[in-house]
Amino acid sequence: MPERILVVGGGMAAVRLAEHLADDDRFAVTVLADEPHAPYNRILLSAVLEGTHAPSALTLRSEAWFADHGIELRLGARVLEIDREAREVVLVDGERLAFDRLVLACGSIPTLPPIRGLVRRDGTLHPKVHAFRSLADCRRLDEALTPGTRAVVVGGGLLGLQVARALSVRGLQTEVVEGADHLLASQVGPGAGRVLARDLRRLGTEVYTGARAVRLTDDGLQLDNGYVLPTDLVVLTAGGRPSTALARRAGLMVARGVVVDSTLTSVTDDRIHAIGDCAEHRRRTTGFVPPAWEQAEVLARVLRGEDAAYDGRRSVARLRATGLEVAVLGDPEHAEGEIVEMSNPIVGSHRRLVVHGGRIVAAALVGDLSRVGLITQLYDRGTLLGPDEPGQLLLPEAADAPTPLPDEAEVCACAGVSAGEIRACGTVGECVDRTRATTGCGGCADVVRRLVGSSPTPVAVG
Repeated sequence: MPERILVVGGGMAAVRLAEHLADDDRFAVTVLADEPHAPYNRILLSAVLEGTHAPSALTLRSEAWFADHGIELRLGARVLEIDREAREVVLVDGERLAFDRLVLACGSIPTLPPIRGLVRRDGTLHPKVHAFRSLADCRRLDEALTPGTRAVVVGGGLLGLQVARALSVRGLQTEVVEGADHLLASQVGPGAGRVLARDLRRLGTEVYTGARAVRLTDDGLQLDNGYVLPTDLVVLTAGGRPSTALARRAGLMVARGVVVDSTLTSVTDDRIHAIGDCAEHRRRTTGFVPPAWEQAEVLARVLRGEDAAYDGRRSVARLRATGLEVAVLGDPEHAEGEIVEMSNPIVGSHRRLVVHGGRIVAAALVGDLSRVGLITQLYDRGTLLGPDEPGQLLLPEAADAPTPLPDEAEVCACAGVSAGEIRACGTVGECVDRTRATTGCGGCADVVRRLVGSSPTPVAVG
């Protein structure tokens, strides 16, 4: 009898796990997605808002795909409780579903920043206020956009910058408010943050850092320095936390996320696992696609009885926004090692490598990402560099002299796909289906299009 696996959540981690378990007769997999539509790529929601992607283009796997591969997908299925003793989950309508193993892939949930006036007396959001976490949020915000609209984005992280650029591209007068001293404060240092702020201002978006929004009034959004930003829309992108309510009520160990070991198994119950944004491994939660997909692959191997472990060392984050390019490998602000840095705010570029023992242990690249593929490859492999190589890696790639891209070079950081795997595909569609390249942050799309069906000719890494 096949082992019954219930996956709670219909996000990117859940879909990746389903892909790895597809067509395996040893398992009866059911994915419980609480949204009413097929799982989609949340990273590209800003592209829908911007108008470069149709909502349908975000679908990760269709309902038909799940059915064709022996996986039950239940849409609009919200789990209310976990009955660990009975090994069942209880849905909001009272239905109980049995499991042999339960996988929590619940993602994260938005939290409201402490701004007075966001919520009205009846408990609803002020009509000017919009969250941006789901396709429904994206559609609601899109419907509110009219010519001449003024918008303030609260939060200068990856999501905030994506939304700000999308609104600006749509013609809105857009401003960004960030409480930290610089943009992307969780990923990059002040130098890179200043370059990003300068780039945004050059693109028509004003930036206020070191200032917190404290009150929404009829006049606009008031900052803690007393300044008021007149606005028609307030988009909240700051504040989010792992979704752990189910796990807490079930008595599982929860810190910031559901605490798991190297096999992505709950330290409380060996029949329950957690992956993606809701999982906490070695006191860390990630919030990014590449580690979530790596966790899904490791867990699939564990469920199949293979020897596999997640070490959590590999972390890659990309910013996808028109006119802005950012890649962050590891933790460049806290990693131990020697720092090699190059900044040119005039052209909008900042590059930082952290090198320990001759190996790249972290990096932050803002602006020119022509070397990101090679740097990622060296970072992943722990390649020993010569004394001059770190500095050479920070030099910009000549536009008219692309370097050969070897088959083993990683092109898609989200899915861990190499140039050789992409070249083996005949079409972009086949590449997407076989490798999942371009279905994460989308930053590799141009390189994938150039590589598909090609021989190993020189291609600039992007």
